[in-house]
Amino acid sequence: MKKISIIQRIHQEGVVAVLRGDSWRQVVQLAEQAIAGGIKVIEVTMTVPHALKAIEELASRYAWNHSDPAYNAVIGVGTVLDSETARAAILSGADFVVGPSLHLDTVKLCNRYRVPIMPGVMTIRDIQEALDLGVDVVKLFPGNQFGPSMIKDIKGPMPQANIMPTGGVNLTNLGDWIQAGAFAVGIGSDLTKDADATDDYSFVQTKAREYVEALKQARNLF
Repeated sequence: MKKISIIQRIHQEGVVAVLRGDSWRQVVQLAEQAIAGGIKVIEVTMTVPHALKAIEELASRYAWNHSDPAYNAVIGVGTVLDSETARAAILSGADFVVGPSLHLDTVKLCNRYRVPIMPGVMTIRDIQEALDLGVDVVKLFPGNQFGPSMIKDIKGPMPQANIMPTGGVNLTNLGDWIQAGAFAVGIGSDLTKDADATDDYSFVQTKAREYVEALKQARNLF
């Protein structure tokens, strides 16, 4: 099934580029550079003006099962606060949905259409409620408020929980998160800050390559 394949792909790729910007065209350019650098999972946040246009553009060009590696990527939506937004993004081509918190109606909507939903969680109770609702992956957010040891603490009573930290993940601590048992990691401003400062989007491609290499090294340590 497509849902299972998408979830497996996110785990396989290991790094999700969480992209924000001043315009949807800018985010498309950032996504192109990230994909060229090897990050094949893209999350377009709904804080981007006309974000659905960015999702439509990227989804028309890239596909999670595309035969050409240059156009093989998973395009999703983030910062989803309600089910209406989730539905609009899915119709625009989003392969997965991410929210900053656990929102019942959004989870139900995504489950109805068999689309992966990764809601934000901060507590054991949040995680248990997400599992009860059939959520496959939860987003530990903001990750910089916890640290990698939080995953081991969670997996003590809940080893079945798949956890993706987002917020504060960088090249320095990515290995710690992966070795702690992270399902994948979400990368935000650290991926794009050099490009934002210089208006040179090629910096995103360079940084993406560094993240892909850091992930490989972290996984090879097991």
